[in-house]
Amino acid sequence: MNTRGTIDRPLTHDPKKQAPMKPSTSEPAGSATTDFSTTGATESRQNRNREMQLMQEALARAHMHERLHDAGRERQALRLVNARKMQRRAERASLRARRALAMAVMQ
Repeated sequence: MNTRGTIDRPLTHDPKKQAPMKPSTSEPAGSATTDFSTTGATESRQNRNREMQLMQEALARAHMHERLHDAGRERQALRLVNARKMQRRAERASLRARRALAMAVMQ
């Protein structure tokens, strides 16, 4: 393949800068009459299909970005909860050490 980008991972995300769509190879060349209205309709349909596909890809990309962002926030919240647990544990250990030192001094 000579193309550097794919439909899933285009070289650029700007539809105006992307290569034009190639005609379908499933139909033989010259099977339809090259009428002005047919040609315009085919180009319009191809552009609309491509635009719809690009819209779906952009929507999927935005959805994945949102999920990654949510996962990052979830990880940050878990780290905060763990940090608070560790802080409370350290405070309790500090109190036990102070009590033990006070008991040792009192004797």
